[in-house]
Amino acid sequence: MTLRFVQVNIKALDAPRLGRFWAEAVGWEFDDSSPGEINLEPAGFDYPNPSDLVIDLVPVEDPKTVKNRVHIDLTSRSLEHQAETVRRLKALGATPVDIGQGDSSWVVLADPEGNEFCVLAPDAPYEGTGPIGAIAVDCRDPEAMVRFWDAATDWTVHEVNEDYARMRSSTGIGPYVDFFRVPEEKTVVNRVHLDLRPYAGGDREKEADRLCELGATRVNVGQEDVPWTVMADPEGNEFCVLTPK
Repeated sequence: MTLRFVQVNIKALDAPRLGRFWAEAVGWEFDDSSPGEINLEPAGFDYPNPSDLVIDLVPVEDPKTVKNRVHIDLTSRSLEHQAETVRRLKALGATPVDIGQGDSSWVVLADPEGNEFCVLAPDAPYEGTGPIGAIAVDCRDPEAMVRFWDAATDWTVHEVNEDYARMRSSTGIGPYVDFFRVPEEKTVVNRVHLDLRPYAGGDREKEADRLCELGATRVNVGQEDVPWTVMADPEGNEFCVLTPK
């Protein structure tokens, strides 16, 4: 039994508006045909596919109150392209934010609902990943987190140290999931989280049981009777196990 990351889920006060922002930001198609959610995918995309982690937006009534522990990192091809991308995103409604990044090579922005994201400078590990270079996850212990996800998924660990860990699809294509050490503890339900799927022929509940044995927990965030299982990793970050596909 194996899982893989398939999408990023973003809670939004105005899902259509925020979805259009992100569709323009990454150059993907906007799909509002599914009730209660907005789906963003590259044109002609055969979901699920390791070449990209797609974006799914769902409406909520509660506004963002704290810095997100999960965010999207966008790529650039050159310093000029990075600056051009930042200008374009600002024109779409993004705003600069200071999260203590100092004199870093990446630019930190927030989308129209305040969700932080970064525009990375050109960096070899992210070449060829597509518009999304990585999904960044704040955590207290990157080494423990990547051990959990290494056992939980079929993704491959690429780099590990006490402050940072990185993994990517075992196919060697698509975005990374990066774990960064931060001192702050998680205090609220994450506004952005990752969704996973078992492969076709898998069993969602058996996978959830397996994840619990690895240190995950089942959690109730008010989801009621839904075709996915809401869980939390060993540091309490929520994620969902979707139906096999």
